[in-house]
Amino acid sequence: MQKKLRAVELVQIAICAAILYVSQVAFSFLPNIELVSPLIIVYTRNFGKKTLAIIYIFALIQGLTYGFGVWWINYLYVWTILYFIASAAKKLENPLGWAIIAAFFGLFFGLLCSIPYFFALGIGGGVSYFVNGIPFDLMHCAGNFVVTLLLFIPLDRIMKKADSFLSGK
Repeated sequence: MQKKLRAVELVQIAICAAILYVSQVAFSFLPNIELVSPLIIVYTRNFGKKTLAIIYIFALIQGLTYGFGVWWINYLYVWTILYFIASAAKKLENPLGWAIIAAFFGLFFGLLCSIPYFFALGIGGGVSYFVNGIPFDLMHCAGNFVVTLLLFIPLDRIMKKADSFLSGK
């Protein structure tokens, strides 16, 4: 029998998805400097499988805001890949380790995002998309490293407190 989500958990998921969206919009003026990656890492550590619902609600809001183009398909699997990576490393406590994971994720983000373009535009279009994005991937790598290194501990503490409060622990 599948466990039903309580109202508190639904609110938690909705608030976390909203935080992802607002943080993405707030930092959108900076090329590939974002809080989404460290937040997904922290959500995964603290909320487990509920993070998948958070990711897909975030992706839906992105699509409703910016349109459901080929780029949107990326959000359905790229953030899920980060969820699985963070799940595998869930017990890692060292912020430097998380910053390195986030940096590599940022570095390979463009390659992962180019996959639908290979199907939509052919090999040339996919390669072109990937190569054009390399400078942004390098910025994404550096940005993810710095942001995660600086914010991992405070974000993780906040999420632990929020989870304790909402679950009544």
